[in-house]
Amino acid sequence: MTKYLRAFSRRATPQSLPIHGSTQVLDNAGGYAWAIDDWGRLDRFLVLGSEGGTYYVGETKLTRDNAEAVLRCIEADGRRAVGRIVEISESGRAPKQDPAIFALALCSAFGDDATRAAAHRALPRVCRYGTTLLHFAAYAQELRGWGRGLRRAVGGWFNDRPAKDVSYQAAKYQSRDGWALADLLRLAHPVPPDEAHRIAYGWIVDGWPGVGEEPHPDEALRVLWAFERAKRATDTRELVSLIRDYDLPHEGVTSEWKTRPEVWEAMLESMGMTAMVRNLATMTRVGLLAPASEATKVVVGRLRDGGRLRKARVHPIALLSALTTYRSGHSAKGDATWEPVAAIVDALNDAFYASFGSVTPTGKRLLLGLDVSGSMAGTRCAGLQTLQAREACGAMALVTSSVEKTCTVVGFDTRVYPLAISPRQRLDDVVGVLAKTGGGGTDCALPIRHAIDRRLAVDGFVIYTDSETWAGSQHPAEAIREYRRKLGIPAKLVVVAMAATRVTIADPDDAGQLNVVGFDTAAPELIADFLRS
Repeated sequence: MTKYLRAFSRRATPQSLPIHGSTQVLDNAGGYAWAIDDWGRLDRFLVLGSEGGTYYVGETKLTRDNAEAVLRCIEADGRRAVGRIVEISESGRAPKQDPAIFALALCSAFGDDATRAAAHRALPRVCRYGTTLLHFAAYAQELRGWGRGLRRAVGGWFNDRPAKDVSYQAAKYQSRDGWALADLLRLAHPVPPDEAHRIAYGWIVDGWPGVGEEPHPDEALRVLWAFERAKRATDTRELVSLIRDYDLPHEGVTSEWKTRPEVWEAMLESMGMTAMVRNLATMTRVGLLAPASEATKVVVGRLRDGGRLRKARVHPIALLSALTTYRSGHSAKGDATWEPVAAIVDALNDAFYASFGSVTPTGKRLLLGLDVSGSMAGTRCAGLQTLQAREACGAMALVTSSVEKTCTVVGFDTRVYPLAISPRQRLDDVVGVLAKTGGGGTDCALPIRHAIDRRLAVDGFVIYTDSETWAGSQHPAEAIREYRRKLGIPAKLVVVAMAATRVTIADPDDAGQLNVVGFDTAAPELIADFLRS
């Protein structure tokens, strides 16, 4: 009897086989899970992207698979696809804008007339800065070429924003991806709406014919005058005055000046949050950021300002990446080193939590399962070479555990690792622990089996994984049903996708199971809402 039940059972199916009567499909690891629909894949791609691929799937194939899912969404309802791209982009829910820009370019290239028109209207909402517009141009060139509608949309991007902003974008983002703003103006050939726009366009295309001693009389154009003057600056005081008086962006300052703390001090005054986070190491290395310095107090104050973080759309993963790199004291790509300032490390830790916004406690008994298997070690989170997906699991889990009174955290691969993770720990400490944990096969049912075997009272299981499960003797969906039956608790299961794969271990036919996208800034509150309902 045991042999027959091992081969076929309604309660325990090896993960290398599909559950009888289910719609499970083969995953990339040789196990079986449920395919998510194309709209779910669109969300995963927009938030997680496909850069770097995963342990099982290379970047090219993963991108192609996701692009085909996006194309199916465009064919089914193109305007809905555009709306979703805009929603996720504008809300700051994704670590990077590239997936949204690429998806919008697909809508522009392959949608019907209504979809293309919607994509062109959405261009300034998704491509909010010069650099993102240039990324879009590179995608558009390869996917579709330049028709009248697209030229009109690009021309509108320039004409519909104030001349002062056009000037600032021109000074900050002159070229990217083999494209320059001058190329776009030549292609779109917009008719300037006023004299300030005409002069700004002329500077972008042809440069400034001459730079006088006095700033331009039109305030909208003074940043361009300051940009040109900065090229000729021979005195630190002159350059600092140009930065402070005309809001000159750091891209307008040549590298020879960027070794001087007084130059960085001037740039810091009006520096955006994203640029500030990216340049913490440099400002420390040149001596501006030091223990108890005034500049350090400014940086710490900004990092602890949740409203400022969310307004600037600084994504949690950017802060997590900055924290792990800054604390290490050395560059991941070069040989630069610095002495980390403890107050800034602590502020980056606090900023990570603040960037998610308010998360309401569920008041439930939770068990968080962190996939620390080999596939999660081999998958980079959102394409960041410095951050493994298994390390990112701990960061996501801390957001939930920091507000819950009753919360147990375990790691798993083909065994369970009790983790003494506490919200009182600093984020980088937790990431460091997970970097050294696990590395084996994947059995996503283990956290639930762990609770069954120990008769742990749990209202909700939250599993952070790439869903590439294969090693267990029972599927997670079967394990949660067994847990409910044996312990008499109507426990729920939330699966947090940490990679843009095509499968989930959450049973779509079970109202007590939910699939969400990892590192979506909306995810912690979505999880809490589901567990409370």
